[in-house]
Amino acid sequence: MAGPIDDPFLLTASSPAEAGLSASSLHAMEQMLPEWRMKSVVVLRGDRIAWEWHEHGEDRIAPLLSCTKSLMSALIGIAIEEGAIESVEQPIADYFGAEADPSIRIKHLLTMTPGWDWPDFDKPYKAMKKAADPISFVLNSPLTHSPGAAFTYNSGGSHLLSAILTKATGTSALDYASSKLFRPMGFRKAKWSAHRGVNEGGTGLQLYGRDLAKLGLLYLRGGDWFGNRLLPAGWIEKSTKSHHRALIQYTPPIYGSYGFHWWQSPASQNGVSCFFAFGHGGQMLLVAPSEQLTVVVRKHITGRNAAILSRKLIMDYIAPAIFH
Repeated sequence: MAGPIDDPFLLTASSPAEAGLSASSLHAMEQMLPEWRMKSVVVLRGDRIAWEWHEHGEDRIAPLLSCTKSLMSALIGIAIEEGAIESVEQPIADYFGAEADPSIRIKHLLTMTPGWDWPDFDKPYKAMKKAADPISFVLNSPLTHSPGAAFTYNSGGSHLLSAILTKATGTSALDYASSKLFRPMGFRKAKWSAHRGVNEGGTGLQLYGRDLAKLGLLYLRGGDWFGNRLLPAGWIEKSTKSHHRALIQYTPPIYGSYGFHWWQSPASQNGVSCFFAFGHGGQMLLVAPSEQLTVVVRKHITGRNAAILSRKLIMDYIAPAIFH
């Protein structure tokens, strides 16, 4: 989208107390945000903005990094609902021909279990991005596991999902997202990097913090956007539940188990059951349905494990601020 669009759904603000949050706890947290190199924090309770903070005093468009993957999951769900894509069981060879292993299905890309040799923490990503044909780069990766057997974090599979979406719908992921989600929800602006007409499936999307929060709110509302059904409730349930243990035992506990391009974390891990989108360096969109809580955290990149500060912010300060 080239510029701002009319927003018929400006999020309503309330005081922390009206939202059932401790203002003093949030104020104590605020003192730490510059030290922890945070860019912005947006807290929704139910349908309302209960609290927000921005490094420069105003919300700004910024890269989501791998939070992009969770938006890609939503687009695949919409395309399946509309019949453009058959189902998550559809072989990816239907879209890429003989170059694709016939045993790999769309669900394997969504759960990051296609079986390719893809070293931990996406190490081949830079080589893929530099490749003349990133799609062929991914498809020609050697198969070292049976599809569905092993989790390996893989932005290559995410990029194939974007290519599948474009082949199935005849439009780019950005245009499809603009039509199906961004415009109906009144997003201010979106940017999304692309290669050969295919938007990057695993990263590259830029949004305002409040607009990213709207995506979380859509999931919290079960796919209904104030009377307009944008996402199937069944897809939300399926995509945000755990399909693989993934990195739930990783230390520090930054990650969790994995659904369809959403991370999932049980209450036993951090006191509140939630699912979340996660981007390098600590970019987060977290939804805790039991608490009617949606949180966006955007952070300066200061190292992979420093991303634990974003999760710590939510679990040690925001969640405990809720009155029960």
